[in-house]
Amino acid sequence: MRFIVTSSSLLKNLQQIGGIISANNVLSVLEDFLFELKGNTLTLTATDLETMMRVQMQVNDAEGSGRICIPSKIILEYLKNLPEQPVTFIISEKDLSIDMSSNSGKYRIVGEKADDFPKEPAPGDTTEFTMPSIALIECINKTLFAVSGDTLRPAMTGVYFEMATDSIGFVSTDAHRLVQLRRTDISCPAAGGFVVPKKPLQQLKATLPTDESSLRLAYNASHLFVSSEHISLSCRLIDARFPDYRAVIPVDNPYRLTINRADFASALRRVNIFANKTTNQVLLDINGNSLAISAQDIDFSYEGKETLTCNYSGEDMKIAFNAKLMVEIVNNLDGEEVMLELSTPSRAGIFRAGEKQENEDLLMLLMPLMVGV
Repeated sequence: MRFIVTSSSLLKNLQQIGGIISANNVLSVLEDFLFELKGNTLTLTATDLETMMRVQMQVNDAEGSGRICIPSKIILEYLKNLPEQPVTFIISEKDLSIDMSSNSGKYRIVGEKADDFPKEPAPGDTTEFTMPSIALIECINKTLFAVSGDTLRPAMTGVYFEMATDSIGFVSTDAHRLVQLRRTDISCPAAGGFVVPKKPLQQLKATLPTDESSLRLAYNASHLFVSSEHISLSCRLIDARFPDYRAVIPVDNPYRLTINRADFASALRRVNIFANKTTNQVLLDINGNSLAISAQDIDFSYEGKETLTCNYSGEDMKIAFNAKLMVEIVNNLDGEEVMLELSTPSRAGIFRAGEKQENEDLLMLLMPLMVGV
């Protein structure tokens, strides 16, 4: 088979799916891209056995059809170092040779049999719904940062998709913080839930178009399938039950603190420089409409303190949090202001955006630290 493609276009499409390929593979074919030519459509596929992603692109002067596996490292390095120009591929499925001709040179590599490439799981007995691409990207962005890295608790190493007939929810937690996001502008055919691993979500976030184009999501007991006009992804779901997250969300946090989001995040980052590097503990001392943020590292005799103006309704309080985790929460909220809902120094604080987004209910929870710990 033979086809001509622009070097920059092919590189862009290969990079979109290249993040799926793992650094250490048991099978050599897992280090390859699968090239499939049919007519003028070239389909590119990458997999790590757990996740498979493919993208389609148009090529010129296509002759014949066929399939071959091409080593990912060498094709990516070649294209990265090639100025934008047409590249002619001539592929022999008999001896698996791949000839690549550009304006200034000719190169040959050897591929592997396409039959050795893993098959995509059959999307049988699935439940389907649709949502805009930009909506899924925003939901991933606002929840993925709170996913746990603890492989001993596999259910918490992904994002929980919680379907309802009038909405869809996304939940993540690492036992120290929890994010719950619900979109009321998306409906699902049936109630249910599943946990999607972090890696395929990172890949979707990086490759999906940031527009209102429609995505088709289908799922069954073991897999999730996401597809748009040119990109598709399938991934194995995490086979574990997500914890009962509602049990840790305080029912009543009557005290409200509202503060400028950017000022609050900047002050936290500065004060955290002087905090203990193991705990990152900072103390919030709320007195009327004054918020004092302080930290100390007794081992090195470091201290830091800043005072900000806020709007607060409730009893004066001192409560401690992990500054590093708190900054990540504040940075992932929208708007100019952030609202912190509190009750006692020993109960979780709830962070919300100062202005609620349309069709969106976002809650971020952070567990407090014992003062002095």
